[in-house]
Amino acid sequence: MSWAAHELESYVLQKHIKTKVSFLAILLGCFWPDMISKGTVYGFDAFGFSFHPENPDLYHRGWPGVGFTHSLLYGVVISLIVLWVFKSRAWALGLLIGHWAHVFTDICDSVGVMLFFPFSTQNYSIGMWAYAAQQGRYGDASAYYSSLGGVWDLFWLGMVLLSWKVLTRNYFFTKVVADDPVWPWFKRRLKMSEVLMLALYRAYFLYGACRIFAWFFWSRFVDKAPLDLSWGGPYWVEKVHAKYPPIGELLLRSTLGAAGLAASMWVLWMVVGRRLWARAGKHEKARALANAKRASQVPRQTSGRDMAGAKGQ
Repeated sequence: MSWAAHELESYVLQKHIKTKVSFLAILLGCFWPDMISKGTVYGFDAFGFSFHPENPDLYHRGWPGVGFTHSLLYGVVISLIVLWVFKSRAWALGLLIGHWAHVFTDICDSVGVMLFFPFSTQNYSIGMWAYAAQQGRYGDASAYYSSLGGVWDLFWLGMVLLSWKVLTRNYFFTKVVADDPVWPWFKRRLKMSEVLMLALYRAYFLYGACRIFAWFFWSRFVDKAPLDLSWGGPYWVEKVHAKYPPIGELLLRSTLGAAGLAASMWVLWMVVGRRLWARAGKHEKARALANAKRASQVPRQTSGRDMAGAKGQ
């Protein structure tokens, strides 16, 4: 799992997507897979109830467990539900992009994800850094920032800084706000000022950036964890890995899983997706016309000169 890349990649993704898409939806999508699993994978005790997964890696990324949250089809289904309920193409597409970005990022750790669930429960991983949820919350953070995981977060921090214009006021109001109906809703219904909206937008970048350095220094100087930038490190973590069958069986599982995913996505699109997409397009056009009409009906401020002229008549 990643500790800061999921925050920072949202800014880069929104900038490089050429179609209209919601930044907030990308951000939500980048967190969606962990909303069920991340808070419980370390275990908790509350109100007399105790929950501690015996095998955190299987619970978090496997089946039975909540590993389905890190599958590609799960993101498709959630995005279709958003498209159905909110009739927003920008939000449905943004949520899907953010979710898939999270899934492909988590392939990098040693446990990986079930890409093709439910058609295959095979986990896929490149093993760039060690999965360490079994070390507990602080042990996980220490292991991550003692490995190539920390380098991965720094990579995304650098990508945002190279795309620094995404943090400017002009970009925020001409691109981010313009592409997402939620920001105008914040302003209209919550009386949120433009200064506050811009501050909230930038705050998440600052949160992600500060998180990198805070955890890195904590790992080095408080936990005193050894730094290991070798592939699959750190060496001192109790290792858990994705388990692979013989190559022939792996190829068969992967082929069947990919075929099942492709077929299910095609069926979902043909049966409900394209209708919901067309309906959302009509809804957005109607909303744009209503907003334009509402703006044209705003009474013009009467100036003192106009009032004087009216009295003279």
